[in-house]
Amino acid sequence: MNTPYYSYDLDLLERTLKQILLDAEDYQIHYAIKANTDQRINNIIAKHGFGADCVSGNEILHALQCGYEAKKIVFAGVGKTDQEIEIALEHDIACFNVESTQEIQVINRLAKHRGKIARIAIRVNPNISADTHQYITTGKNENKFGISCEHLMGAVRLIEDSHYLKLTGLHFHIGSQILNLDNFKDLSLKVNHILSELYDEGIDVEHINLGGGLGINYEQPSQNPIADFASFFDIIRNNLKVSDRQKVHFELGRSLVGQCGSLHTRVLYIKQGVTKQFAIVDAGMTDLLRPALYEAEHVIIKKDVLPGEEKEQYDIVGPICESSDVFRRDYSIERLKRGDELIIQSVGAYGQVMVSEYNLRSRPRAQYKQTVSSFDFPYYEQLMMN
Repeated sequence: MNTPYYSYDLDLLERTLKQILLDAEDYQIHYAIKANTDQRINNIIAKHGFGADCVSGNEILHALQCGYEAKKIVFAGVGKTDQEIEIALEHDIACFNVESTQEIQVINRLAKHRGKIARIAIRVNPNISADTHQYITTGKNENKFGISCEHLMGAVRLIEDSHYLKLTGLHFHIGSQILNLDNFKDLSLKVNHILSELYDEGIDVEHINLGGGLGINYEQPSQNPIADFASFFDIIRNNLKVSDRQKVHFELGRSLVGQCGSLHTRVLYIKQGVTKQFAIVDAGMTDLLRPALYEAEHVIIKKDVLPGEEKEQYDIVGPICESSDVFRRDYSIERLKRGDELIIQSVGAYGQVMVSEYNLRSRPRAQYKQTVSSFDFPYYEQLMMN
C-alpha cells in the first residue's frame, strides 16, 4: 500500500472494549466520536452497546449512521448552532450538555417551536487544573468550557423556569491525556460537594457525567496497549458519592482507540546538517497534527529491522512547508536510508480525524487488521446477556 497510510488493529480495539466493559460494570460509557470518526471502528464500538459523545450536528448524524442509539447520544460543545440543536431535537437524543445560560435560552426557544422537551445536563466548570498540556485542560475557571460553580444555581433556576427543558444531569470534563489519577479523585470530591449543595436546595439529578480524559501510554505503547481502566474506575468508585437512583456516565475517546492506530510512512531523503541529520519522510503534519499542535511525542519504529543494526540520531521531519512539521527531534532509531518504512505508533485518536489537505496534499487511506470477530471472544455473549 502506498504511504502514508493509517493502519488499525481491530483485534486490539476489541480487547480494549472487552476490558472497559468488564471494569466499568454498571457505568454508561459514551465514546467520544471526535477521537476517531472512522466508520468501521465506530460500527464495532456501537455494536458493543456504547453510547456516543458528540460535539457537532454532523457527529450526531454520523453516530446514528454508525449504529449508536439516539437514547445514548449526548451533545456537548460551547458553540452549538441553531441548526445543530435542531438536528439533536429532531432525533430525540439523550441529553444536551449545556455550557452557557444563553445556550439554555436558545435550546428552550427551539424546543418550544418543535413542541418538545429537551433533556439538559449542565456542564459545570469545577475549577480543577488537570496535569496535562495547557491546550487540553478544560476545567479551570477561565476556560471557555462550562458554567462556573458560582453561576450554577442561576442556570438551574433558568432551566426550571423554562417550559420546554428538563434538568436531568450534571456534566464535568477537566481535560485530556490525564495520567495522574489523583486528578479524578479531586474531581470526584468536588462533584460530591456540588451535589450536596444542590441537594440542600432541593435539586436532585438523574445522572452524573464525569466526561473523559483518561490518558494512554505514548512512551511504551507495546508494553501498555490498553489503558488502566481498572484503576481509573476504582478511583471513581472509592471517592464519588452518588445515590442508588443516579447513573454515572463517562465520555472516553482516546483510551478506547488511541493505541489501535499507527501511521506508516516512508523515508524520502536523508539530509546531513551541520551538527545533525534529518530523515525526511512522506507523511507530514497534514497527516498527523498532534506533534505540531501539542508537541506530542510518538514512538516511531523502523519496519523490518535486521539483527545487529546500529542506531543513529535523526530529526524525523515531514515535507510540509512549515518549520513545525517535525515528528521527533534527536530521535534514536536504527540507521535509516531512502525507502525505509517507518511506523508512528499510538495515533488511533486525534490522528486521521485531524488530517487536512494543506499544500493540496492527498489524504492518507486506512487499512484494517483483524483475525477474529467480536463474537469469537467468549466474554461477549455473557456480557450482552447481563
